[in-house]
Amino acid sequence: MENANEANRAELRLHPEPRPNKRRRKPRSPLYRNAVSMALLLAGSFLIAVSFNLFFLPNKIASGGVSGISVIVNYLTDIKPAYAQWTLNIPLFLAGLAVFGSRFGIKTAVGSVVLPLFVLLTAHWTPPTHNPLLAAIYGGLGVGLGLGLVFRGQASTGGLDTAAQILHRYTGLRLGLAVATLDGLVILSAGILIAPENALYALIGLFVTSKTIDVVQTGLQTSKAAFIVTTQPDKVSQAVLIDLDRGLTKLQGEGGFTGEQRPVLMTVVGQNEVTRLKLLVQDADPGAFVIITNAAEVLGEGFHEPHAPAKPGVSNKPQAAPKRPGSGDDGKNKP
Repeated sequence: MENANEANRAELRLHPEPRPNKRRRKPRSPLYRNAVSMALLLAGSFLIAVSFNLFFLPNKIASGGVSGISVIVNYLTDIKPAYAQWTLNIPLFLAGLAVFGSRFGIKTAVGSVVLPLFVLLTAHWTPPTHNPLLAAIYGGLGVGLGLGLVFRGQASTGGLDTAAQILHRYTGLRLGLAVATLDGLVILSAGILIAPENALYALIGLFVTSKTIDVVQTGLQTSKAAFIVTTQPDKVSQAVLIDLDRGLTKLQGEGGFTGEQRPVLMTVVGQNEVTRLKLLVQDADPGAFVIITNAAEVLGEGFHEPHAPAKPGVSNKPQAAPKRPGSGDDGKNKP
């Protein structure tokens, strides 16, 4: 039986079955992409506004940004948050336009105006909870989901992000640090002017928001990248290419102690294929050194295919020799 399997495997190596030749999707027109981007901006802004009115505002949770400032202003003066947000967003957008020029974009202008409008239109909605911990968690989820949609549309809602970009431009402060500094100042102000407990809930909301944005941006499905250092590269390669039906890329490595040249095989597999990959590598080379790490997002055949616009002069016709999924090369295992 074992000899028969070896014979079949050898036959597959000599005459691999042709993979179906997939037609690549035609690139979307700029008009379509702009329409989708604007739809994501509007949907995301609506979700942010609803989460703000249902969870953050009733519980006085100022989790950073212009919306956080509007919570503090509303607490101190009873001015409607939408008006406070417009008062801050529009000058910040004009300042960004003056500093960065026309590349600042129409989407930021739309986001700066539409988000407060949605906040105003949903201000009468009844909040489902007055528990600040639940409000911080679910408000963070809603705002994170909304911001994730906005970012997927390559847009912005303006606000303190614009101020952070200006600060980064003129002080050299890292952009991430500038955003965190401004958000931190808002939360600190809420802790002083409203209550220290509210600032602690705001930190929870900010943490949940950031994690939710990551999920929306990269998705829930996590692939695995495997790096295999082996003295039997041919056996391991054939096990991955034929038995697992995944592609791979050969890299050149050098032993840190011995100085010997050793091939390093890199492949990407789904989570449900990890156990089988480890068993196949162990059978092919029991002494192989295997590193498996998370790959948050994988683009390419066999995984998510990006829809990038075609470059001038580049044909969109399908290639004659399709790639094996997970390889990152042309299936010929060139280093």
